[in-house]
This record gives sequence, structure tokens and C-alpha cells, in this order.
Amino acid sequence: MSWIDWAALALFFICWLGYGPILSFIGKKGGSLNDDMTHVRAVWMRSMAHREIRLVDSQLMGHSINSASFFASTNLLLIAAVGGILFGGESALQGFAAVGAETVPMKILEAKLALVIVCLTRGFLDFIWALRQMNYTLALIGSAPEVHSSTDRRAFSAAAGQLLNPALSAFSQGVRGYYFALAAAAWLFGPLWLALGVASAFGLLIYRQEASPAARAIRNARRLLEH
Repeated sequence: MSWIDWAALALFFICWLGYGPILSFIGKKGGSLNDDMTHVRAVWMRSMAHREIRLVDSQLMGHSINSASFFASTNLLLIAAVGGILFGGESALQGFAAVGAETVPMKILEAKLALVIVCLTRGFLDFIWALRQMNYTLALIGSAPEVHSSTDRRAFSAAAGQLLNPALSAFSQGVRGYYFALAAAAWLFGPLWLALGVASAFGLLIYRQEASPAARAIRNARRLLEH
């Protein structure tokens, strides 16, 4: 590979692996959508623990579980498709290279496809872990103490929130994997496309966390809930 490939690949890993720490740093400075949602979900669990009927809460969790299942299934299909090309032999790789990908040695083409699979696989594992934690949260909602119970409902809701937040954070990480898988796929057309793809994906993710209409709406809702 040329030095441009190595430079673009280094940029990819810095943005991909450094996104979480960078987002945490931004959250400490002024809040981010993920950070605001952490507080919103904590309020949700606190409200759930004080409700007599928790049908709505279980329905909302069921919707989240269905969404994670859909993304996990889609992710698995994409892994199978890319893996079929990667492990389909030289003829499959040559046929794939003929559709417009950069002309490179087969080993380099295999490395580019492998990077796409790595991104998708990490996202798939995030979705699986999110599903497990969501099911655990659903069990907590079902076992929440009754209103007349002497159980400390505030402590119970805090425990439920500490489970729900990592579950939906893992779901967000899985969705984020699609962005970086697309950026990795851009490498097939050359290193400059990889650099442009990862910069675009990273910039879009940060924008949606900080300045998008959804981020502003959630930030306003968090302020109201805190009051």
C-alpha cells in the first residue's frame, strides 16, 4: 500500500475508535444528544417505578427490542454478502473489482473488504449486546414494585436506568457502525475516497449529536425535566 493508503487508514481508526472518547469530552463541556438522552431515560425509569400500570413502558421497550432485532438481522445479511465476495475465490474478487473499484493487487482488495466486515461485525456484536440488556431491562420493568410496596422505588428506578442506558448506548454504537462501514467501503475506490468518507461520517455524526434539530429538542426537554 502507498503512504496515502496508510495515512487514510490511520485517519479512519482515529475517528472510528476515538469517536466515543471525543463524544464523552464534548458531553462534559456542553452536553451531547447521547448525554442528554442518558438523563431523559433516567427520568423515564423513575416515572415507570411510580406508575401503577406499566403497559406503556413495556410497549416502548418492545419497540426498541424490535428495532435492534431488525438492525442486527440486516447487519448479519450484509456481513454474509461481503463475506461471500471476500471468501468466494479469485473469480468473485475479480468480478467485484470490475464494477469500478480501484485496480489493486488481490491482497489489498481483500484487506479493504475485510475492513468493511470488521466494522459490520463490531456493529453486529453491539446490537446483540443491546438486545440482551434490553431484555434484562424488560424483566426489571415487569418486576417493578407496586405503588403500595415498601420497596425503595427511587433506588429501583436508578438500577433500571443503569441497565437501560448502556443497552441503548450499545444500540447507538451498532448504528454508528453503518456509518464507518460505508466509509470503509469508500476505500475500494482509493485512499482519498476513504479519507473523505471517514471525515464525512465523523462530521455528520458530530453534527447530529451537537447541532441537529433533534439534539436541540432533546437538550430543551432535558432542561425542562431537570427543573
